[in-house]
Amino acid sequence: MGYELVELGDVIANIATGPFGSNLKVSCFVPKGFPVVDGANLRGYKLTDNITKFVTDEKARSLSRSIAHRGDVVATISGNVGQVAYIPDDSAYAGYLCSQRQFKMSFDTNRVYVPYLVYYLHTREGQHQILSFVNQTGVPALAQPTKNFKRIVVPLPSLKQQMAITRIPELLDDAIELNSRTNGYLGELCESVAAQQMDSQDKLADLCHQVNDKVPCDEAQLDSYVSTESLLPNKGGRETASSLPSTGKVTAYKAGDTLVSNIRPYFKKVWLADQSGTCSGDVIVFRANDRRDAAYVYSLIRSDSFFDYVMLGSKGTKMPRGDKKQMMGYPVSRHCDAQGLALLNSAAEKLCANRRQNVALSELRDVLLPKLMSGEIDVSKVEVPTQPNSHLYEN
Repeated sequence: MGYELVELGDVIANIATGPFGSNLKVSCFVPKGFPVVDGANLRGYKLTDNITKFVTDEKARSLSRSIAHRGDVVATISGNVGQVAYIPDDSAYAGYLCSQRQFKMSFDTNRVYVPYLVYYLHTREGQHQILSFVNQTGVPALAQPTKNFKRIVVPLPSLKQQMAITRIPELLDDAIELNSRTNGYLGELCESVAAQQMDSQDKLADLCHQVNDKVPCDEAQLDSYVSTESLLPNKGGRETASSLPSTGKVTAYKAGDTLVSNIRPYFKKVWLADQSGTCSGDVIVFRANDRRDAAYVYSLIRSDSFFDYVMLGSKGTKMPRGDKKQMMGYPVSRHCDAQGLALLNSAAEKLCANRRQNVALSELRDVLLPKLMSGEIDVSKVEVPTQPNSHLYEN
């Protein structure tokens, strides 16, 4: 495969950092409005729409230099350095305001197929180049991010070859996204079925209990450790954290348990476990008293009304947390009819199966990607669209 080595600066059309902290304070955020990107939206190859921060349109216009649009690439400056994602053509919003910890780039699409570039920056070689600019003291951060990012060298074959190389990873990611969307619909179905159980004379404590089984951190496994951020929606893989705590103990959970983030419960972060593992102390583990009710318990806890109820008992202002005891008083019907329970169990089984398939698809993609980039896998017969990059800008 023929290619040239190109510095990103040669193909970057525009690059800009997020606003200074004084221009984007906590007081600027509103419940709905213009979306603000943070690290939770950059965990994959594409920017995800699990947006938790918004500003007014007027505020966004005043910071227009830091707005990223469809087809742009957004990267993290500090914290989880190495995060790089592009905004796809089917994003929920046409534009996103970068936070203080991000910067955005637009590329010359006559020379660069944007997904190819992002996939390359996720390879070992791409990550090595990004991380070589990280300072070694305090919170990890890119030194002179816009200047140094331009110095990153990428192998750049023809535009058609770039598209052919990324075709398989893109198809795998499409399958992952489809499974994730399906799981969202399945979750909503579970809520609907549970809501039809009209008798609310019982309490959540009659159906389940909170688990507090602890194990030492050195006995935990990274691929099954869940943090509060792991529970954000629209995750493509196992939905686990990027690192484990080094000391102390963590909570153990089992397959069938429902995991809920107890931080800022106005964001609905809930997950039905499909395996055993461990989680952080800010994740609450609910276990059905009768394991046959596991899907029903998940469906009840997943509802908006449960999180509204938790907010009524939450404590704190900047970082509110739910009252664990108060949660167990949430009014429910202890019994779910046989037809409803069968439907819930079927939906939960499919939900977990989709998540396991996403893990396998993610692992396959990560194995294939370096082989495709290096030319070890021949892509000469891969069919690609006739208008490269056009899909990034369709409305």
